[in-house]
Amino acid sequence: MMLGLSLHAFTILHVVISLIGIVSGLLVLSGMFKSQSMPGMTAIFLITTILTSVTGFMFPFEKLLPSHMVAILSLILLAIACIALYSTKLAGWRAIYVITAVASLYLNVFVLVIQSFLKIGPLHALAPSVPPSEPPFAIIQGIVLVLFVIAGIVAVRRYRPALS
Repeated sequence: MMLGLSLHAFTILHVVISLIGIVSGLLVLSGMFKSQSMPGMTAIFLITTILTSVTGFMFPFEKLLPSHMVAILSLILLAIACIALYSTKLAGWRAIYVITAVASLYLNVFVLVIQSFLKIGPLHALAPSVPPSEPPFAIIQGIVLVLFVIAGIVAVRRYRPALS
């Protein structure tokens, strides 16, 4: 039991938190394209994305897994994003904030794609290995990476909120 929940219930909680983090992150990214700061949505994105990584460590495990390495990297990026946004108010840290926020969102989507190929029947049939490594999986992950690199570049160029 984790947090007093069965493994199944905890998994559902973890997935819901992850999906809230992804949706709110995509909304924040959209706001960055329009130079909108969206403080409430940004806080939801950062908190739920942090919670996604933290709850990932609460699942039973015997050794450090690649998913843990992704979570550690995400937490480092999120710590930098929070410092840039909340401690420096983006003064001299705007690009660092955008890059770390977009990178942490990408990592969450990266894991979503992996989990989708593992759990959704038709996708799993296209890439049945665990972890997935077949061409359809690699193509989708490549497309996602390219889209996030482009989105990150656009966001760095366009996101210029008024500094407080």
